[in-house]
Amino acid sequence: MRDLILHINCPDQRGIIAQFTGVLYDHGANVLNLEQHVEPDAKLFFMRIHADLSNMEISEDALHEILMAQVKKMNAKIQFYYPENRQKMAIFVTREAAPLYDLLIKHQSGELPCEIPCILSNHQDLKNTAKQFNIPFHHLPISPKTKPDQENAVREIIKKENIDLLVLARYMQILSSAFVTDYQGRIINIHHGFLPAFKGNNPYRKAWERGVKMIGATAHYVTADLDEGPIIEQDVVSVNHQHSVQEMIQAGRDIERRVLTSAVKAHLQHRIILDGQRTIIFHT
Repeated sequence: MRDLILHINCPDQRGIIAQFTGVLYDHGANVLNLEQHVEPDAKLFFMRIHADLSNMEISEDALHEILMAQVKKMNAKIQFYYPENRQKMAIFVTREAAPLYDLLIKHQSGELPCEIPCILSNHQDLKNTAKQFNIPFHHLPISPKTKPDQENAVREIIKKENIDLLVLARYMQILSSAFVTDYQGRIINIHHGFLPAFKGNNPYRKAWERGVKMIGATAHYVTADLDEGPIIEQDVVSVNHQHSVQEMIQAGRDIERRVLTSAVKAHLQHRIILDGQRTIIFHT
């Protein structure tokens, strides 16, 4: 089965669903799933269509042309995705193994539909983990002086491996603005839910000292504004005075892994439409 996923966003107007589904129907494509969202105040419309093209009566190029004509008529934007063309994901790590293991196990089980051509790190601690899953490991040490050269080496790997998505699985380095701009909408990161209240070192101890009752994590697309990119996924867990600092850290790490994996999955399944600083996340 040859599937197609369409992302469509445009000014809200009458007949959007009918116009696009009509094109698909007229040419033998079968809509498997459709989800739409309207922003009433901004008068914006967002839609994700998943269609089966196996019985389509025209070529894919011809369908593209027809849909693009419809897009032009409705002042819309459209993206075409073919799920069988699996995205290539590079994972960036430093020393913490748990987020990497979670991604690799979920990938191995088929939950994350992608290829993982490489793991990149500024330390060698997780080299054996990459070897365990038979994934090439690139050790690229970094210092303030070597940062530009290191990022250039990263760029070369991304280009060579045709990487579509960059995932920062507790990669403890700040990417340059130029690097982030070049891969806008293609880098996913996580951070703990204490920002901006408890910045800097030992955020969990600071939170414990303040007696926080809830901790969480956020997965987001990376922008030049540190930890302020469009949010993809968030979750929280309750804590109380009986939790030690170490127990809070463990709870935080667990939720960070879940949130990161969920965000990566949504991206790989083409369920996200970026709208400025916001994301529209479809469920199916």
